[in-house]
Amino acid sequence: MTFIRTEIPDVVICEAEVHGDTRGYFVETFRQDKLEEFLGFTIDFCQDNESKSSRGVLRGLHYQLSPAAQTKLVRVIQGKVLDVAVDIRKGSPTFGKHVAVELTGENKRQLLVPRGFAHGFVVLEDNTTFAYKVDNYYSPENDRGIAFNDMDLEIDWQVDASSINLSAKDKIQPRLKETNDLFKYGINYYE
Repeated sequence: MTFIRTEIPDVVICEAEVHGDTRGYFVETFRQDKLEEFLGFTIDFCQDNESKSSRGVLRGLHYQLSPAAQTKLVRVIQGKVLDVAVDIRKGSPTFGKHVAVELTGENKRQLLVPRGFAHGFVVLEDNTTFAYKVDNYYSPENDRGIAFNDMDLEIDWQVDASSINLSAKDKIQPRLKETNDLFKYGINYYE
């Protein structure tokens, strides 16, 4: 497994080695020891989630506040998404900036989205299956979000706005500058 720091170094692309032959393929999708060695700290994933969506479905931008903040390790089993992580740590040199990575069933890439980031994805192919690990359980009282179309974030979702399909919750999320429910840069949210 190879780890690549993105333009926001705390967001990491994980690339697995795919072993294929005439029978199909084998891929090791997660190695906690290697990931922790690369990151330099421990992550204890406790819950796996999966969703299936059609083209144009946009889920996000979501995050949970402390003490329920989550690190996510996300991947696509089948299909294709544009996956986005937004830095929402006040005082960070990359506050309000984002990383966007195409994850597909073919490329087997994964994205590690750390605590202190909002996360979302838009589905680029029908019948896309998206899976992810989290290191904290879902907490409705700590659940927050940011508007996917916040112009200050300058995210190109690569889908025509008229074909985006949102949940009722995601239709009413505030802009980043309209929320005080954020993280502070320099605080270790893993302790």
